[in-house]
Formats: sequence, structure tokens, C-alpha cells
Amino acid sequence: MTTNTLTRADLTEAVFQAVGLSRNESAQMVEDMLEEVCVALAKGETVKLSSFGTFAVRQKSQRMGRNPKTGDEVPIAPRRVLVFRPSHVLKAIINGQTPVFEAEEA
Repeated sequence: MTTNTLTRADLTEAVFQAVGLSRNESAQMVEDMLEEVCVALAKGETVKLSSFGTFAVRQKSQRMGRNPKTGDEVPIAPRRVLVFRPSHVLKAIINGQTPVFEAEEA
């Protein structure tokens, strides 16, 4: 991973290194996992990845917006948006702290 962007190829390589499957099998595993997440979100389901975070689809109602150039009011259509809530473990890792896992809290 030489860039600041994590790509499908990077994920495939990580699976290849960690699991030991062939590169083609690793690529298929990554694609299948991403497809499952996409299908679930398209159905409006919530996707929770333990110790990572939760992806959910939220419905936004119609509202009035303003064109910043002209100042005219324009209706913004209702739509569905994707939201992500990071887990406390991910937040701790990002902030350089030691994460507390669920089993350790008890």
C-alpha cells in the first residue's frame, strides 16, 4: 500500500497474505463480501462490522435549499443517504489509544 487510499487490490493482497488463498480466490472473496454489504444496504438493512462500525441507510425528507450563486430557493428531493458510525474500538485506534474490546469491559 503505497498510497493513502485503500483499494480493492490492497484488500485482495491482504487477504492473499493472511489467508493463503490464491490471488483469484482472494479477489473473489473481497468482491463477494463487498457485494453482500451493497445488497444489504440497498435493501435498507443495517450492516454492523464488529470492532469496526455500523453502516445504515437513513431517509431524508424533502427540504428547501438555496442556490448559493443566485440566492434562489430550490426544493431538495427526498432521498436515502448512507451513514457510518464508527465503533468505540475504531475511534480509539484512530486516536492512538488502546482499544477496549467488549470482552475486556466486563
